[in-house]
Amino acid sequence: MSNSSRFQLRRCPCSMARVCALALMSLSTWFSDAFAQVSEYPIPSAHSFPHAITVGPDGALWFTEYGADKIGRITISGVITEFTLPHRSDPFGIARGADGALWFTESNPGKIGRITTAGDYSQFEAPPAAGLSAIVAGPDGALWFTEFSRNKVGRITTAGAVVEFDVTKGASGVQALTVGPDGALWFIEDRTAKIGRITTAGVVTEFSVPSSAASAIASGPDGALWYTVIGGKIGRITVAGVATEYQIPNVLVPIGIVAGNDNALWFTQYGGNKIGRITASGLVLELTLSTANASPLGIVSGPSNTLWFTEDGGNKIGKIQY
Repeated sequence: MSNSSRFQLRRCPCSMARVCALALMSLSTWFSDAFAQVSEYPIPSAHSFPHAITVGPDGALWFTEYGADKIGRITISGVITEFTLPHRSDPFGIARGADGALWFTESNPGKIGRITTAGDYSQFEAPPAAGLSAIVAGPDGALWFTEFSRNKVGRITTAGAVVEFDVTKGASGVQALTVGPDGALWFIEDRTAKIGRITTAGVVTEFSVPSSAASAIASGPDGALWYTVIGGKIGRITVAGVATEYQIPNVLVPIGIVAGNDNALWFTQYGGNKIGRITASGLVLELTLSTANASPLGIVSGPSNTLWFTEDGGNKIGKIQY
């Protein structure tokens, strides 16, 4: 199913607000009609609750099915294949490893899973009751993951060796993470108003930001890190730790965020049924999805100027061609 949608202007930093709004509304209509084609693909398994999504080594998109205990694969033409895991897993985050396999967190048993592009599955021990969440490929060839319940960041080699690093005392809720432009790993502390940074040697630095309840983080095209705040903000933090946040009217529960190939950041609005786009100057355009209560969640930049996202409520995988 494919449909075109129009972006809606939410903020204009120009002092000539009315003139600027009219001009940008015309621009957003042209941009949407010409470049923002949306396609949505139903997942075969019902109530799969797709969560994270990443680009695989085979050029397809791979995603976790939290509710179905499966790992999904979708080609760029929209053909979906599902791989059933042999046990209760609650797969959460997923990333492409340096070994050409897909690595994912199993949030229920507290283990790290690995699946090849042929569907061969293996599992590695991880700290018990850790609340495993996000996982990313680090610049050192290992996989890095967050432990929400233990306030730690973990590292696992492709051979399965695990080491943990303490982040902070107390219930900080270490969650999403990404590789920063400085070669370190940057992560969200969900329960505090902080963004963390950890080097591949395990040295942790924390930076205070204006808001708590941040959700996701990504490297931006401007050399800074960008993050979402559930309360309706998009934040930006430099590698020196200087943070700026944009309060965005009518943006409901921004969750996932990723840099596109257009020098902007794209984010999912879980509560607003939209995909948003924000420039480095803070201008936001929004794209409304046709599926009711789609609840878009994870998002990744794909090949050939595409963005792919999971629909937690719609039980679909979405694609934006721009």
